[in-house]
Amino acid sequence: MKPNVLILRAPGTNCDLETAYAFEVAGATTERIHVNRILENPGIMDRFQIMCFPGGFSYGDDIAAGRVLATKVRVSLFDAIHEFRNAGKLILGICNGFQILIKSGILVADDEQGAPVTLTWNRSGVYTDRWTHLVVRSDKSVFLRGVESLYLPIAHAEGKFMARDEAALDKLEAEGRLALRYLPAENPNGAMRDVAGVCDETGRVFGLMPHPERHIDKTQHPNWTRLQLSPEFATKVGDGLAIFKNAVEFFA
Repeated sequence: MKPNVLILRAPGTNCDLETAYAFEVAGATTERIHVNRILENPGIMDRFQIMCFPGGFSYGDDIAAGRVLATKVRVSLFDAIHEFRNAGKLILGICNGFQILIKSGILVADDEQGAPVTLTWNRSGVYTDRWTHLVVRSDKSVFLRGVESLYLPIAHAEGKFMARDEAALDKLEAEGRLALRYLPAENPNGAMRDVAGVCDETGRVFGLMPHPERHIDKTQHPNWTRLQLSPEFATKVGDGLAIFKNAVEFFA
């Protein structure tokens, strides 16, 4: 039976169609539902096995990237989403979705001092759109199982992963939760410890700044016209597909 994926939309979301396509290529069924419908009836989530917060600019990033939707989640959906996770289901946040998971406290819980981590303005101070190499540093995340490296595009202005202090980072590191990293020489935003993606303590909630849904097909690679001359290109798929396949296969 195919897992059913809930893709949450909000005003400004613009990657929901691509994300739905990626999950469908991986073997899932999907529904794109506006967050207001979920706020009215959180029970809608019960019929899904995977929830995804896709990329975009939810509520125009008017206060800060992902902040408005993160606040709605924290105030009205926090318990329902934790119940979703505790039922053995999966949650994915991509770019703006990662910002939402971080700023709502869903991905990394607040402690007695508040939020231990956040995502803030790139070191450059401007929006950055480019491709980057990534390495997997932990096998804790369901979404990264069997993956060693990825080549994916990024497109964000507030993607710099920051921790309150080194102790908070050390704790997450020791727990294997700083799962996805930029190559140090390619860190596009100044993220501490080159962090590009983080999972929760169960490994079933994962957020990342790069866009795996934008590298599903091999021809989406920026150099595909050159790569097609190599023998292995005929059987190659886009690097991002592995993340969606791992989610689908978790329920196989």
